[in-house]
Amino acid sequence: MSDSVPDAVEARPWVPADGHEPLVRTWPAGDRPGMRVRLGGRWRRGVVAARMEWPDRLVYQVTVSMGGGVTSTRTYRWPQPGLRAAWRSASEPVATARLLTGG
Repeated sequence: MSDSVPDAVEARPWVPADGHEPLVRTWPAGDRPGMRVRLGGRWRRGVVAARMEWPDRLVYQVTVSMGGGVTSTRTYRWPQPGLRAAWRSASEPVATARLLTGG
């Protein structure tokens, strides 16, 4: 993967002024898809916690390995150069009733 790829840019959270809440889909805990996330000039491994389907965009909540056993949950608009699909889930995502918050 090229060093000229910019870091991934985090998406802003949904707010009531955006209209209807996005549809949130999740996967079973043991079968979540993965992403590579470019942060600090390095590609890092991430596990997708949720996919948020806004009327005009697709956003993924990803738990990213920061190294040394540290993880960080971040939200990114898809697609963008600093994100790459890493692996797929064998399961279909299911809709949840509400937005996920926190890490």
